[in-house]
Amino acid sequence: MRFGVLGPLCAQITGREVRLNGPRQAKMLAALLIDANNIVATERLVAVMWDTNAPATAVRQVQDAVSGLRRNLVARGAPGSLISTRRGGYEIHLARDQLDLLEFDHERHLAEQHTAPFERAVALRRALACWRGDALVDTSSQALEIDAARLNEKRAATHKQCLAVELDLGRHREVIDELTALLREHPYDEQVAEHLIVALYRCRRQGEALQVYERLRRTLADELGVDPTPPLQALHQRILTADPALTAPVPASRPLDIPPESPDAPAAEPAMAMPVRQLPLDVSDFVGRAEALAELAGLLDGSAPNRAPVAVIVGGPGVGKSCLVTHAARLASAAFPDGQLYLDLAATSDEPRDPGLMLAEALRALSIAGSAIPNGLAERAALYRSLLVDRRMLVVLDDAGHADQVLPLLPAADGCAVLITSRTLLTQLPGARHIDLDVLSPAEARELFTGIVGRRRVEREPGEADAILDCCGNLPLAIRIASGKLTGRPAWSLRVLRERIEDESRRLAELRIGDLSVRASVELSLRLLPAEAVRALSLLGLLGAYTLPGWVVGPLLDRSDAEEVLDTLVDASLVRLTATDALGEPRYRLHDLIRTCAVEIAAPLPTEDKRDAIIRVLSVWLELMGRGTDRLPGGLLAAAPGSAPRRSLPDAVVDRLMADPFGWFDAERDNLLGAVKLAVDWGLDELAWELAAGTATYYDHRCLYQDWQHGHRIALDAAEAAGNARGASVLLRGLGQLHIYQDEFDRATRTLESSIELCRDSGDKRGEALSVAMLGTVSRVQGRDDEALERVEQALAIAVGEGDRHIEAQLSCSMAVMRLMQGRLEEAESWFTGALRVARALDDEHRVAVVLRRFSRLHDRRGDPDEALRCLWQALATFERLADERCAAYTLLEVGRVYAGQDDRDRASPALERAAGLFHRHGDRQDEATCWQLIGDLDAAAGAHHLAHQHRGRALRLWQMIGDINQTKAPARPSSP
Repeated sequence: MRFGVLGPLCAQITGREVRLNGPRQAKMLAALLIDANNIVATERLVAVMWDTNAPATAVRQVQDAVSGLRRNLVARGAPGSLISTRRGGYEIHLARDQLDLLEFDHERHLAEQHTAPFERAVALRRALACWRGDALVDTSSQALEIDAARLNEKRAATHKQCLAVELDLGRHREVIDELTALLREHPYDEQVAEHLIVALYRCRRQGEALQVYERLRRTLADELGVDPTPPLQALHQRILTADPALTAPVPASRPLDIPPESPDAPAAEPAMAMPVRQLPLDVSDFVGRAEALAELAGLLDGSAPNRAPVAVIVGGPGVGKSCLVTHAARLASAAFPDGQLYLDLAATSDEPRDPGLMLAEALRALSIAGSAIPNGLAERAALYRSLLVDRRMLVVLDDAGHADQVLPLLPAADGCAVLITSRTLLTQLPGARHIDLDVLSPAEARELFTGIVGRRRVEREPGEADAILDCCGNLPLAIRIASGKLTGRPAWSLRVLRERIEDESRRLAELRIGDLSVRASVELSLRLLPAEAVRALSLLGLLGAYTLPGWVVGPLLDRSDAEEVLDTLVDASLVRLTATDALGEPRYRLHDLIRTCAVEIAAPLPTEDKRDAIIRVLSVWLELMGRGTDRLPGGLLAAAPGSAPRRSLPDAVVDRLMADPFGWFDAERDNLLGAVKLAVDWGLDELAWELAAGTATYYDHRCLYQDWQHGHRIALDAAEAAGNARGASVLLRGLGQLHIYQDEFDRATRTLESSIELCRDSGDKRGEALSVAMLGTVSRVQGRDDEALERVEQALAIAVGEGDRHIEAQLSCSMAVMRLMQGRLEEAESWFTGALRVARALDDEHRVAVVLRRFSRLHDRRGDPDEALRCLWQALATFERLADERCAAYTLLEVGRVYAGQDDRDRASPALERAAGLFHRHGDRQDEATCWQLIGDLDAAAGAHHLAHQHRGRALRLWQMIGDINQTKAPARPSSP
């Protein structure tokens, strides 16, 4: 009997693989194995099975799942006692040789016991040999992903320790490849870089050693704004002066009998942990283009003598540039194992995408989030290029307009390639190869037409088929429109269609190719559509270049049964069904040319009619945002409704869309900003500010700071221009909270003071209380405790006077924190207890978790770390279930503090490192610095002075960065909410 979690989840009994009955059994087994020979609480299993919103029957379903798992394993030969029911949970009983995780931990423990370096290296190699890949790579659960990340970090630490020992044993030649791969995976790890530099130097590869140092120095400077630590700088100087003390030790007398650990990828070319796979779906009926495909394949082949890192496919609208590039990119994807990045530059739209925003999108795809994304175009481009160094990625830039739009998006790495589609030559791109794409050949056009319409119909009327293709000018878009009409009308003969399109006056085109154009096909389809469908198309064009949900047609037309109209447009290939989102909802998009034509069609419509249609659609967006926000974890950023209209979809549709509110917001993320922009463009300032403010809670939980700022800024400009004081006050408050998250405290103060002034002018007591409370946070973080207390008391008095229990719960907790900082423990406990009571009465589990997290400090202060940790683990489970990474990070920071207070470095450091990683991911420099300072203090207490210096230096550099932003030299205190 053998189980494994150090790689894909596996279970073998009597030498045969056990097939688990569905993902629930897999999750239960993984959770039990992670804590083998320990009781796993039922609450933990519930969190593993449901990432969010566990049903009322969750405990019963967990019991059923574990019972089913037990029966499955016993039926295949496992003992009945393998999984036992314990009080409050379950336990799986395994010997060390029955689970790879237990073996791994055992070998690591043996390595720690060995005093001889050779034996230690052998034990570490045996530990690494337990791994088959990333932990639990095929098991989907947010709770398990956290465990898997912890195990993967332990693996990486073991690997580094092993290579360090082997380097000391004189195995510098043998460890170079693994150190190179490890540095690619951890490009900021100076310890790995140091080992690699020493290994290369000892192999008489001084030049390469210096290159490693220089590459690391540039990476740290470009991406973190810091220099290498003094020890690494000193090593660099020693290599330049050929310090004899760097001479290699005598090599080990015998080789290690365990091979290097790299079971899932060659060490020299490690794959990304999570490759980006963004290519659109391939066109299933793609035909022809053999010459262009062969040329592209040659350009993308790294071994070919004519390889070009940048290829531009140029052609008129509708010739199939995007289809060709997508098809070619998918054929070549195996040559780019680190992923494929797809960016739509939308040059032909009314709003071409700004390269700065495109870089932000690309950086998010590469796991850079929040304010970790630089503000400037040049800084974003530099970070983007740095992330692609030594990676083999294919970048697709669709619908480019000019070279300035493209240049910042070009990687500098030799292993990357770029495919660009454009309507114009981009001659300013250095080294780019241009491919001119024309219409299909007659044979290719006939193959495309036959594949869509059906061979039997074409063979019955071959002459009519040729005439139709001749009218279409062999243009792919026109062929698809004509073929779609025939497919949707099986009773038609081909002659009927030919007679309808042979008159040139009925063929409209958008861009010209000879005497034909795409516009001819669009007009042809429009003349065959009912009036309501034409009206729908014209109004859809006004919504912009976005991928839209199907429900928008209903409010546009002011009717509830608009599905048939949408189906008519889809059948005519005027609206494209592009995909099905994560919620199972179909997504639609107008081709750029068709959308442009639609806007022209809408031009003669009365302006008031168009404005009313826009208002109806935006009012539905606003209502859905409110419904979604109500189902997100509690927060106080959502403003009270203004006077903007709201329009609801049928309850069944709303319930389906809001079954996963985070999923809905994620799917509609681009449209959220688009709706704000649309409201601004139409002068709808009340709708604009409510739409912008309605996204704040979602942006807060997802840490989407770029979107947050962009939407609030454009709505704020509109509100201020219209003299909308209420809207401006709400948006200023949202921006103030954003500045706090980004450690921009001076800007936060100015913004919040402006919000308070507007709130007082308009009599908005709730808004005033929130803005004053946020100023209290700024005061507390900057160490002005008396001022912070005064502001919190003021805000609390306003909230109580207004009867707002949610704000009361938050500010009662803030008062408790203030009293705790003053050492008035009894008063602090009273405030904490009151805050907890109110939060529970409101059934606000997120607020309960926040209070528990802060309550833990009081317990720890009173010398009860066990109770403090109980509060923290309960809070952490809630935040992880709600996918609130930021609050989870603050909780892990508190866990680290409690363990640090017990001088338990082994437990404190992992929690603090996880917290620092989350803070770094979301650009929270201040709290990341706090984590590294605590880790450095623990290192110093343990006598690890080199590590202490390294970690404290990292904290100091971060605090210096914050000081530069806020013109202050003193490091601020953590700003946890």
